[in-house]
Formats: sequence, C-alpha cells, structure tokens
Amino acid sequence: MTTVHEHGPRMNLWKLVPDVYKGMAAFEAAASKGLDPVIAELVKIRASQLNKCAFCLDMHLADARKLGISQLRLDLLDAWEEAHGLYTDKEQAALALTEAVTRLDGGTPQGHYVPDEVYERAAKNFEETELAHLISQIVSINAWNRFQVATRAVPASLREDKGSEAE
Repeated sequence: MTTVHEHGPRMNLWKLVPDVYKGMAAFEAAASKGLDPVIAELVKIRASQLNKCAFCLDMHLADARKLGISQLRLDLLDAWEEAHGLYTDKEQAALALTEAVTRLDGGTPQGHYVPDEVYERAAKNFEETELAHLISQIVSINAWNRFQVATRAVPASLREDKGSEAE
C-alpha cells in the first residue's frame, strides 16, 4: 500500500529571491534559442518525469499540447525507447541525452558521467551550437525541477488562486 503525503508549498522562493528567478528566466531564454520548440518541450517533460516534478510536468504538458504534440506522444514519453515510430531519431537522441544528464550515473554504480555513446548519438543529430543549446536546456529544466520540488511548488492546475508561482 502506498501512502500519499498531502502537503502544501514550503515557500514562494521567487518572492524571496526575485533576482534568482530573473537569472533563471534569462538562462532559460538563452538555452531555448535555436532549439526546436517540440524537442525543447519533450526534454522538459522527460526530465520533469525523472525528477518527479509535478509543477513542471503540469506546465510543460500544457505547453506541449499548445504546440500540437499529440496526446499519444505525451502519454508514451516515459517509454520512448519502446514506442517505435513515435519519436524521430533526433528526438530520441535528445531524450537519451536528457536521461543521461539528468541521472548522471553513467549507467554504472561507479560512473557519474554522460556515456560517450549517448553524447555521440546527440552530436550526430545536432549541429554543435544546437547541441550546446540542448545541453543548456537540459541543465535549465533540471535546475527548475530542483527549485520546484525543494519548495513543494503546487502545480498551477491544482492551485485555487491559479496565481503567481513561476517556473
């Protein structure tokens, strides 16, 4: 039996340190430049799934739907490797890199790195500047996830006020 812990937000970090929010927003904007918006959203959703960030999942699933990403692709994103034909080679390379950077376990208990084969797959599918943006996007969403999980940010869809917490 699984116990669900009901809890509210710990703090609104962005009100307490608005300059950090501004810095994160600027970093996010810079990371996104030149990156296909569909790939960017898939990356944000996949990292948020791995990090169990309900706040960011709520936000980025809504953003993905607005971009026209099909519900089937969103539903099967957690099993993208098994969902043959739903994701392009480029999207799969981005998702593999997202998992490697998010987990940083190198696939072994001793490793804390991104495996060469994962990086090389991404490098074959993205030109160098685009790959730099992809890596930056992955780092950015991981930072957002950690802020939101640490402060127990309530997803916008679940808030009564539908107000002011930001990603």
